[in-house]
Amino acid sequence: MSPPATTASVTLSLISHTNVGKTTLARTLLRRDIGEVADQPHVTDVSEAHTMIETADGLRMALWDTPGFGDTAHLLKRLKSANSPIGWLLSQVWDRFRDRPLWCSQQAVRNVQSDADVVLYLVNATEDPSAAAYVGMEMQILEWIGKPVVVLVNQLGPPREAAVEAREVERWKSALGQYAVVRATLGLDAFARCWVQEGRLLETVGELLPADKRVAHEALTRAWQQRNLDVFQASIQVLAGQIARSARDRESIVGESWEDKVRGVIAPVLGGEARRARERAMTALATRLDAAIVESTNRLIELHGLEGEAAAEILERMRENFTESGPVDASIAAIVGGFLSGALGGLAADLAAGGLTVGGGAIAGGLLGAFGAAGLAKGYNLVKGAEKPTVRWSPEFLAGLARGALLRYLAVAHFGRGRGRWQESEAPTFWQDEVASAVAVDRQALDAAIAASERGEDADTRRVGQVIARMAQALLQRLYPDAAGVFEQPGKVPR
Repeated sequence: MSPPATTASVTLSLISHTNVGKTTLARTLLRRDIGEVADQPHVTDVSEAHTMIETADGLRMALWDTPGFGDTAHLLKRLKSANSPIGWLLSQVWDRFRDRPLWCSQQAVRNVQSDADVVLYLVNATEDPSAAAYVGMEMQILEWIGKPVVVLVNQLGPPREAAVEAREVERWKSALGQYAVVRATLGLDAFARCWVQEGRLLETVGELLPADKRVAHEALTRAWQQRNLDVFQASIQVLAGQIARSARDRESIVGESWEDKVRGVIAPVLGGEARRARERAMTALATRLDAAIVESTNRLIELHGLEGEAAAEILERMRENFTESGPVDASIAAIVGGFLSGALGGLAADLAAGGLTVGGGAIAGGLLGAFGAAGLAKGYNLVKGAEKPTVRWSPEFLAGLARGALLRYLAVAHFGRGRGRWQESEAPTFWQDEVASAVAVDRQALDAAIAASERGEDADTRRVGQVIARMAQALLQRLYPDAAGVFEQPGKVPR
């Protein structure tokens, strides 16, 4: 049996009642600005085709942005009185300016009738389906046309747990289940969708296409998937590079006299210039990190086809975020031993971790006498091996940077183009929990990869990138089970 013939294009028509958000969603799907967006009816009054996906050999998926249905009750009443409702509607001539609702409705119907392979019908999640009477009327019109319809539930608000969003979608699915033309109902918010949700839409479209369009659709889906995986991989490399560079970053503590060094070992007790010198070093380290976070976030924004720059993140310069390196001179430590009757509580654990965490409990833990001050200095030098005092980021803080990086990725990857210029906003609480869980599961591998970067064994950040990519994939699969196979089977968008 010979394979089915193929055509070079797949056409989707985006349609809804006026002012529900078609053009806003179209901008998000297309990754660029089109049309005009305003909070008023009939902003779009002509149908316009835009390329959503294109392959090197000329295959194309077109997305039509259509005028919204207008006075649907009036239109439906007139259609019901005609022997051939759609034929009658298409043959009428209405004034574009004096009878704008009927004109726009006619343009939408013409587009669906003549061009659409699949209709994407948008509804507003904030409305009660039983109260949106116009939806049922417009469904009757679409049933007369007979093209398969995928209902997209828009304006779902900020991302929420999958079960919560599923209930919102189910409300509309149940309300529209009586219409045979409705073949699927999906959630797809123009402001807060994720690219893996677009993959579910493409899969659904493929199931509804005629046989002669499916080969082209499969090739277009592969092109869509490769584009998004390229963006995903590039985003991970940006974030991994920022984390690895932060792990290698150091700032020398300068300007300390002999007496300052003595005071520096017990600064939380005595304070003074030694503490100020360390704080200057910490501030310099934090300033560089602040700039790196802004730079990497702006790169994510650019990769995702958005606009705007990230607001400079205000870093809380908590001392527990820094680790101070030695050496501690044995003679100085012996003098300190004259003040202290033993070593500092919690130090053994810090030494095992590779450093003394300033303000993290090791110094403030008390005078427990774990071992003598001279032994403390020897152990410190042995672990640190540094030639001059420096500060660096602590391992725990670097794990926190990984959590922050994943949250930033989720925020940018969910930011719909239709929303306008990028603005940072608070991540949903459940995202924070999911990210913390993903990092905890792979924490050992993350620490090992960061340690390799610190030692200069992973100059290209490959190990850190592999761990961050694994965490990001796990996150997307937990948030969107439909993403389960996207990363494993290129070219196939899973259920």
